[in-house]
Amino acid sequence: QVQLVESGGGLVQAGGSLRLSCAASGVTFRSYTTGWFRQAPGKEREFVALIRWSGGSTRYADSVEGRFTISRDNAKNTVTLQMNSLKPEDTAVYYCAVDRFDTGSRSLARYSYWGQGTQVTVSS
Repeated sequence: QVQLVESGGGLVQAGGSLRLSCAASGVTFRSYTTGWFRQAPGKEREFVALIRWSGGSTRYADSVEGRFTISRDNAKNTVTLQMNSLKPEDTAVYYCAVDRFDTGSRSLARYSYWGQGTQVTVSS
């Protein structure tokens, strides 16, 4: 059974940093694309960042490019999202998800497994 568990969310002031982690059981991150998505109140869930198994390439949403960094620790089977220079508009529930076919897609429909999410709140 695949289980993804996010951690590291919380309340931070604008300009601050948070580090989110996604731990997996029942699946090995190093074989798949892992993505981070977020959903703000009243809005649709949106792509934030991903890291592919093939070559470890990464992609980011324009809104977080240069501020967020996604990385993978194969030994610990975790994927981390380092978030710097946070803005109030980054406030959302953040989810990690796995694309079993390693397509590197930003589309939510490609992702088979999802965590329960962790709340990130950025105050102004």
